[in-house]
Amino acid sequence: MESWPVPGIRPMPVLVPPVMISDSLTGGLTHASESATFSLYVCGITPYDATHLGHASTYLTYDLLIRLMHASGRTVRYTQNVTDVDDPLLERAVATGQNWQELAREQTDLFRADMQYLSVFPPTDYVAVSERILEISAAVAGLLSCGLAYPVPSDHAEPDIYLDVRAASGAAPSWSFGALLPAGASAEHTFDEHGGDSRRVGKRHPLDSLLWRSQRPGEPSWDVAGLPSGRPGWHVECAVIAAGAQQLPYDVQGGGSDLRYPHHDYSSQHAAAIYGRPLARVFSHVGLVSLGGEKMSKSLGNLVFIRDWRIRGVDPAAIRLAVLSHHYRDEWDWHDAILGTASVRLRRWRDAALAGRHKVTSGSGVGRAVAQDFAAALANDLDTVTAWSILDDWAAAPTDVLVVADAVSALTGVTLLDAGAS
Repeated sequence: MESWPVPGIRPMPVLVPPVMISDSLTGGLTHASESATFSLYVCGITPYDATHLGHASTYLTYDLLIRLMHASGRTVRYTQNVTDVDDPLLERAVATGQNWQELAREQTDLFRADMQYLSVFPPTDYVAVSERILEISAAVAGLLSCGLAYPVPSDHAEPDIYLDVRAASGAAPSWSFGALLPAGASAEHTFDEHGGDSRRVGKRHPLDSLLWRSQRPGEPSWDVAGLPSGRPGWHVECAVIAAGAQQLPYDVQGGGSDLRYPHHDYSSQHAAAIYGRPLARVFSHVGLVSLGGEKMSKSLGNLVFIRDWRIRGVDPAAIRLAVLSHHYRDEWDWHDAILGTASVRLRRWRDAALAGRHKVTSGSGVGRAVAQDFAAALANDLDTVTAWSILDDWAAAPTDVLVVADAVSALTGVTLLDAGAS
């Protein structure tokens, strides 16, 4: 699939320190990259109602990480999937009387437009599940043939195929199944909360996960060698798409905190079972956004849509400042005053840049120090709260505007000074 255009980026005027990021696997900070190439996999949308503020929070967070890696001189390889074969999409298509493929195309186009509007870096590899059915089905058939998967009778003509999590764990020691389950959480309860079916009759273990769903009336299906006619399960899709784009493991797999378990845990176990390597070295998660105290979600319908701001002509830089005014790992509640506060802050920064554009210290020392501190804050687990505060202090007595503006643009995509200003 095509993604969207790469946004313009200014050269970074100071060195970026080593980028550290929080790892959900260990609970500590670790280097985001240990080589000259940085690889990132971020779970993409299920395209039936895109793009809401929760999506924006995730993709703006990893856009920061990508910009830091570019600014540090690394080559970035970024993979993102589109889950265009999944229950919510098919259910929405039935409810609206729309062809599921048309709905997926329409919503994916909306997502692309919203990401371009927000100046988010596009994936190097942007891959829909429907484009990788043969590869996914071959992986499932391979698991079945080696005894790591098994059929479970269904109410339809053919069985479904499930991964045997205990057998897969024994055959794939490179991943410890359950490693991403939050402390104190119930594996079965969390599994069921996020699409699992621990009580399904015929499974060998409650936590065994669906690999291949046999054909149901009215649903899309594919006839493939070694499997019933049907379609893939959720976790195996990401494992195969990730491995098909570049060599495992990725430096970082990212997504919302609701994907930590089971999805990221299972997709890494699937990758280990199929390819002998986990999906990633580091697992990164963004805190969920709520509205009126309730988690923002499609199922509840309490969503704030990016396209509404785009249609109204809201400055996307203000949206970026608003969304990232909280630390990315924190859960937070949206209210419209956040955008208003961010818009005022953005105007203050831009007014300061315009007013101070001719004030230059000897050797641009002050500006370089500000730019260095700004980069250091972002390199410390994407600490935008501190970074924005640094810019607030600078805006009170602006100097070396070009140096500071270049750093802000390179690392955040926010423009402080128009190209024509002098």
